Amino acid sequence: METNPIPSNKVTLRSKIKAYLSFLSERLTRYQTLKIFESISDQVRRLRAGDRIIFYILAVFLIIASFTGLYTLEQSLLVQVPAYGGSLTEGIIGSPRFINPLLAITDADRDLTKLTYAGLMGISGTGSLVPVLAKSYSVSPDGKTYTFILKKNIRFSDETPISSSDVVFTVQKAQDTGLKSPEYANWSGVSVQAIDQRTVKFTLTKPYTPFLGLTTLGILPAHLWQGISNEEFPFSNLETNPVSSGPFVITSLSRDASGLIQDIQLRDNKYYALGRPYLSTIHFKFFAGNNDLALALANGSIESAYGVSTPFVHTTPYARVFGVFWNSNQNKVYARIEVRKALSLAINRSQIVKNVLGGYATPIMGPIPPGTKIRQVPIPQSDNPTAKAANILENAGWRYNGNTRVWENKKTKQTLGAITIRTSNVPELKSVASAVRVDWEKLGITVNIELYEPGDLSQNVIRPRKYEALLYGMVIGRDQDLYAFWDSHERNDPGLNIALYANKTVDSLLEKVRTNLDPVARTADLQKIEDTIASEYPAVFIYAPSFTYAIPKNLYGVELPQITSPADRFATIATWYRSTDAVWPFFVQKKK
Repeated sequence: METNPIPSNKVTLRSKIKAYLSFLSERLTRYQTLKIFESISDQVRRLRAGDRIIFYILAVFLIIASFTGLYTLEQSLLVQVPAYGGSLTEGIIGSPRFINPLLAITDADRDLTKLTYAGLMGISGTGSLVPVLAKSYSVSPDGKTYTFILKKNIRFSDETPISSSDVVFTVQKAQDTGLKSPEYANWSGVSVQAIDQRTVKFTLTKPYTPFLGLTTLGILPAHLWQGISNEEFPFSNLETNPVSSGPFVITSLSRDASGLIQDIQLRDNKYYALGRPYLSTIHFKFFAGNNDLALALANGSIESAYGVSTPFVHTTPYARVFGVFWNSNQNKVYARIEVRKALSLAINRSQIVKNVLGGYATPIMGPIPPGTKIRQVPIPQSDNPTAKAANILENAGWRYNGNTRVWENKKTKQTLGAITIRTSNVPELKSVASAVRVDWEKLGITVNIELYEPGDLSQNVIRPRKYEALLYGMVIGRDQDLYAFWDSHERNDPGLNIALYANKTVDSLLEKVRTNLDPVARTADLQKIEDTIASEYPAVFIYAPSFTYAIPKNLYGVELPQITSPADRFATIATWYRSTDAVWPFFVQKKK
């Protein structure tokens, strides 16, 4: 039904004229269109039957080609962007107990804590620190005071606002000796103060450059935890059903007959400070051992897992270094640099990485793992490492006695005979120890291997320093703070200087690295530490392992930083996605 375009007498003359012109234009356009179609239709009717069929076929092809061309043009202009939705099923060895940033002690604990809690700062896909709950931060000129401003309108998953009082509560609880938190050592001596609802200040007793990395600690909701005593803390229902500030929220879990958690379901947290994650749900299944995990991945009951080799894996450097560490207090022969150097150069690191570790590692000669700005000390190239090692010993006055299988130095009255390697009774280190034995036995040295369960090794071998050669790994933080591993004051337990290394120049550099706020100068000092320690061979550095993470082919956006703890693989999980939408470029919005 047509409407009358003539307006009422209350409308101005100008509006009337405009309305009439619009009405006439519409009528003329409709008339012209009808005339064109009538003309074409008339021409078609005049065609012979066969020609008419050909016309209709060509017309259909023209229409299809036009629409195809328009569609192709549109698709070439559209861009693919992540879409919300989708899920991921992951397998983990072990079962979580403390989903709590202050009590997490196992990898399973830390994985779930990473997903459900957020800190002032977080880790980007490149390994740099980025604000999460914090909007910004500043550091005082003396490096002792860090002031953070929280983002506006950030909330826990129960819709409660996140404020500076939650930060203060979390840190002070970490400092509570009665709680016995693994985070105590990191926060001991740090003063924390809420300036206002969105401002929190940390004061250190002395400058400590790696401090910023500590602020990735997940923040607890004070309104739920502050009334719980230290004794009740580990048993609270919030340990396995936390109120989240992180990207995901736990929705359900199931336990086996013994009470261990078998699986956990999580959903996206719409209140996450960096924005709602693309994945809607994550399902975790927990396994007793690596064989069960690998089988579940192979049969498709899980889609992703770390530490399991499959044809489709992501790899990234692990912030760990493995080697044989010498203890010259147990055998004075290892105080001689030519002995340490010869034994180091006798090792064929490339072959160990290829044949023992399946290529999932990097050969190293120094204490800093790859994946950083530090230039790695080159691996010596030799067609015959054994001959090169023997030549080093001979040039220093050592002679090999084939009857006793001992290297002797008459001038110093010392002998280099059988070596006993002590290490953990785990498959990887057992295999590496066997490969090291093969290389040293080529040098004519008898090698014995003693295996210990990890707890026994730590308590009865490492802490009392009862070893001459220890095959072990150092876990280096992302901040590359090597103080505990190489400073001369850390040679005795509980220090971690298991090589009993002492060098005043390195001591000074280690202290500077901890306090220097200039990143360029800090990198230069770290480079000097790497080069100096490597040149003195206090350990036979062998390899830095690679972190392997098997994921489905249709999971996108996965970016892995250098890994210090397996939970770091979830650093960018909010931007992982499984499906996409096609949109025009001007509609594209990047996640914060």
